[in-house]
Amino acid sequence: RCVETTELPALDMTEIAPGVHVHQGEMAQLSPQNRGQIANLSFVIGKDTVAVIDAGGSRAEGEALYAAIRRVTDKPVRHLILTHMHPDHILGAEVFSEAGAAILADARLPDAVAQRAPTWMVSIPEQIGAAAFAGTRIAAIDHRIEAPQTVALGGRSLHLQPVATAHTDTDMTVFDDGSATLFAGDLIAMGLTPSLDGSLKGWLGWLDTVPDPLPDRIVPGHGPVMDSRDKAIAPTRAYLGALRDAARAALDAGQPLSQAIPAIVAAMQPISAGWADFDATTARNASAAYAELEWE
Repeated sequence: RCVETTELPALDMTEIAPGVHVHQGEMAQLSPQNRGQIANLSFVIGKDTVAVIDAGGSRAEGEALYAAIRRVTDKPVRHLILTHMHPDHILGAEVFSEAGAAILADARLPDAVAQRAPTWMVSIPEQIGAAAFAGTRIAAIDHRIEAPQTVALGGRSLHLQPVATAHTDTDMTVFDDGSATLFAGDLIAMGLTPSLDGSLKGWLGWLDTVPDPLPDRIVPGHGPVMDSRDKAIAPTRAYLGALRDAARAALDAGQPLSQAIPAIVAAMQPISAGWADFDATTARNASAAYAELEWE
């Protein structure tokens, strides 16, 4: 049924810098209890327009984000920027397309989504509930970003930077020059175990590269906003470094994949505290890391 935007439930947002608002998702895997609302979502207000960074995991979450924006400003929402292809970040996008926003994403994202969408449209409602997923559809990308690009909002700009294959092969960061805030997507995560859908070595390489300019604060894809880059990247860096070392040990021992996966998960147990869904996600990551590193 149709209701006024003011009647919609709105996400809780925190203004972390002037004009920069962030919703922290639940640090957990998808479930009926969290209705798939696990990703960090943000919007930035300029003098003229608003840009949204990631749209949530369902139409309902996209609507709740839009309602939250309208509680703060009536400026037009002109851009929605997607940091990568994972469904908890992108499936609320259609709401913003309907509101007049252009959707921007890494040039590789549409193909990656097309390959996975049929599975998502079955598996996600099974995980969060059909009612929570009702009306959710895949939105078309308006602008494929192949090189660094700037989005002007009036008085401040967002600098988009496609990233070589790392967390996924569709990663893109966003830097707000008005507040020196870096929106890192899932290249940086806390609380929810990092998911390797790209390149382990590429991801570690990105983490080891100091950004220029250096941000004053970082919004990760999952977990709290951080005002120190070193502290922000430390959990992800430690996890991926341990994954690399455990995978190399399994390969050096000549273990086949069937033995290597449980061995890697067992070797990483000392760092499991504080990571949700650690064993299941690490088992998947172990398979990906083994396949990548066996070619070294």
